[in-house]
Amino acid sequence: MQWEVVIGLEIHTQLATKSKIFSGASTAYGAEPNTQACAVDMALPGVLPVFNQKALEMAVKFGLAIDAEIGKRSVFDRKNYFYPDSPKAYQISQLYYPIVLTGHVDIELEDGSTKTIGVTRAHLEEDAGKSLHENFPSETGIDLNRAGTPLLEIVSEPDMRSAQEAVAYMKKIHSIVRHIGISDGNMQEGSFRCDANVSIRPFGQKEFGTRTELKNINSFRFVETAIEIEVERQIEILESDGRIIQETRLYDADKNETRSMRSKEEANDYRYFPCPDLLPIDISDEEIEKIRLQLPEMQEEKLARYQSDFKLSEKDAGIIASNISLSDYFEILQAKTNDAKISANWLIGELSAYLNKNSLDITESPVSAENFAGLLNRILDNTISGKIAKEVFEVMATEGGEADEIIESKGLKQITDTGAIEAIIDEILANNPGQVEQYKAGKVQLLGFFVGQTMKASKGKANPGQVNQLLKQKLG
Repeated sequence: MQWEVVIGLEIHTQLATKSKIFSGASTAYGAEPNTQACAVDMALPGVLPVFNQKALEMAVKFGLAIDAEIGKRSVFDRKNYFYPDSPKAYQISQLYYPIVLTGHVDIELEDGSTKTIGVTRAHLEEDAGKSLHENFPSETGIDLNRAGTPLLEIVSEPDMRSAQEAVAYMKKIHSIVRHIGISDGNMQEGSFRCDANVSIRPFGQKEFGTRTELKNINSFRFVETAIEIEVERQIEILESDGRIIQETRLYDADKNETRSMRSKEEANDYRYFPCPDLLPIDISDEEIEKIRLQLPEMQEEKLARYQSDFKLSEKDAGIIASNISLSDYFEILQAKTNDAKISANWLIGELSAYLNKNSLDITESPVSAENFAGLLNRILDNTISGKIAKEVFEVMATEGGEADEIIESKGLKQITDTGAIEAIIDEILANNPGQVEQYKAGKVQLLGFFVGQTMKASKGKANPGQVNQLLKQKLG
């Protein structure tokens, strides 16, 4: 039997507010355990939550970015459950009246086509604390620093039909939240993670199969692998005349398997009811439009502008526009070099290769955009060749310094003096009479040999364009 995979994602993204959603405690990452948990976060008797207005603005920004309807009135509810890292024994969330209603995003598929994925809703809620096990062999440690950090839970429609589509959708949401500045999207720190709802059904069947939920996956690679493993597990069960149990499962990356955590709860199991400590949030059309004006140029708009204004290829424009930090870096390069093509080529090529090799993000680049532009300008004005520029870049990246200083101190200026280059060429031709005769007899591919010898003799400093031109003149 042929099976169709049905996937929906619930993405949790931590909002980049300085303080928590219902208290003034800091949200900064990396503090000592329980040093950023105040009386509200610890649910001490008599405390009351106070809503963080910035979290609302960020949620609305996201809604506008995915062309969603904004809930003019949203309400906070209590989701009741007991777990050690939730000291109130409930989570403040939004069930019936979320801040963001239906929207959509377009993802690019492997064959180059696009597919629209519906977004059911996005609602605000508070994050839980963290249970620690590694340093407590027979106990569980609780760190409440994360408790109360504002979350935006983004719930998709079950529109994805493969693990690859799920990854593409997750990457698109990740790009959007980073692009509009509402989250750093740091998956290693837990700022961006997802639950995947997975089911299968025979091809042609309209009814959905029984779904399982894969909980708290925090990397694109793990999302793809976990879904594929879960699909294989479900197919094996159904083809053996078994039945799928609706449950929450955990993906174990070490064992490369999913395993059962608990039966899947429904909304009524959590006994949701409106939180009596928080008033409904009303937002006007005027306030929504004011937030809309804060949105940056979106990825699709950048993509079109880079192709029309800067004449970049669709591929290069797509790579740069997909990452807000990369596009910011590119904008500086282009402005300071006035040459979009060389800026894009070196950004996507040499710099990105160095960053990937050293597992660095563009925001961690050891070479600033201003200094990198200084290097590119020395290529453009023929001070150095592209080959020498790579050497200079390596020094800039590993030792620091500006391009001009390195070029001067290491004597790397390109030889553009025609007489000096001619002298080198004359010596090369005199030392290789056999190759000269072969060239003149029609073996024109030997031009590359002469160029290489000339560049070697000049230690890479001769201007390649002049070398080619002079060689052709002398060889006839």
